[in-house]
Amino acid sequence: MPDLSSNLAGIKSPNPFWLASAPPTNSGYQIMKAFDAGWGGAVWKTLGVPVVNVSSRYGGVNYRDKRLIGLNNIELITDRPLADNLREIEEVKKYFPDHAVIASLMVESKEQWHQIVKDVQNAGADGIELNFGCPHGMCERGMGSAVGQEPKVLETIVKWVMEVATIPVIVKLTPNISDITEPAMAAVRGGGDAISLINTIQSIVGVDIDNFVPYPIVDGKSTNGGYCGPAVKPIALNMLKNCAQHEGVNIPISGIGGVENWRDAVEYFLLGATNVQVCTAVMHFGFGIIREMIPGLERYMVEKGFNTMDDMIGKALGNVKTWENLNLHYKVTASIDSSKCIECQLCYTACEDGAHQAIGLHKDGSRIPYIIEENCVGCNLCSLVCPVENCITMVRKDDGQKHETWKDFGEADKQPNTFNDERAGGIHHWVPEPSDALKK
Repeated sequence: MPDLSSNLAGIKSPNPFWLASAPPTNSGYQIMKAFDAGWGGAVWKTLGVPVVNVSSRYGGVNYRDKRLIGLNNIELITDRPLADNLREIEEVKKYFPDHAVIASLMVESKEQWHQIVKDVQNAGADGIELNFGCPHGMCERGMGSAVGQEPKVLETIVKWVMEVATIPVIVKLTPNISDITEPAMAAVRGGGDAISLINTIQSIVGVDIDNFVPYPIVDGKSTNGGYCGPAVKPIALNMLKNCAQHEGVNIPISGIGGVENWRDAVEYFLLGATNVQVCTAVMHFGFGIIREMIPGLERYMVEKGFNTMDDMIGKALGNVKTWENLNLHYKVTASIDSSKCIECQLCYTACEDGAHQAIGLHKDGSRIPYIIEENCVGCNLCSLVCPVENCITMVRKDDGQKHETWKDFGEADKQPNTFNDERAGGIHHWVPEPSDALKK
């Protein structure tokens, strides 16, 4: 069997699946229960001066029959005394010495940072995660995302921590910023050993339209919170890619955001994450999801011939290019398998109203659409809206012999450069006359 053991900047764990700093890691009881179920590591719910939380704290986004594709929370850091958390960290490490216990920290002054770092080290933590991402509550106090959005401040605090840290330090980044690589490079300059991303996205997930209050509701009022869950995974993957490809960000990355199963985790590994942290999926389904994640990852690694985690980390990065470096001669068109078609005509509606009018309907009464191939641009919208797996597929039409990019076009002076340039792609693409819309 492949070796699933993970090493993030010197923090070792039996597998790459960690719990993120959040309600599931609020206590030693929960973390020991998680480790017993099979999780490889856990980032303790953020320690600092204890807070007083509000009620209620969560808002959810449901989509059709899928509940909680997104979770909004306005919960803050630990409300438990530091002494209790330190005692429980020490106890967890006695029972699970080979599992990774990471202390997430958030305080204000240099003196407080020095003291709490020493405290968690004395308690036996394997690493430290600096919470520079919380987008609500703590940022109003000059912590959380207020730090993550200011690279110079972030760099300064990381340097404070590194003055006394004797265990690896992970810097957790906020996505509420225009360029995630700026704070990432600040973490490197400060001496951080790794980064983790993303923290939650500033959000309001909905409004009670009868009482005119956003969710979650606290005595008739509300506030913005942190958004997480499956809906944020595409944003997280992009920011992960940005950091993993940046030559100035040359430290390991712990991936966070919407990981719900082993396939999600593999996507993070392929884009450069050394391990992944999970929160919302556990809040939704419990610690037991790890029992499918570990064997799923093992089967994938066997299938692909990966013996260790390092064999797959970053393997997809070389295939992520800027748009100007994509092949303009690659050509696919849609193909409908009539034997699988359920005659819903969603593809026709989507293409007719939302794309390129490249799908037609038979006049003989058949409800199975057909592709107008000469008008199909290969956008693949039809295959995405089709509810039947592999009913609509994209078939390659070019011979694969020619490779030319927009960058090549520019170097050869072939780019359209006037408003009515004959070299434009759409100039030879058939489009119905405006008045034809009134004839249907």
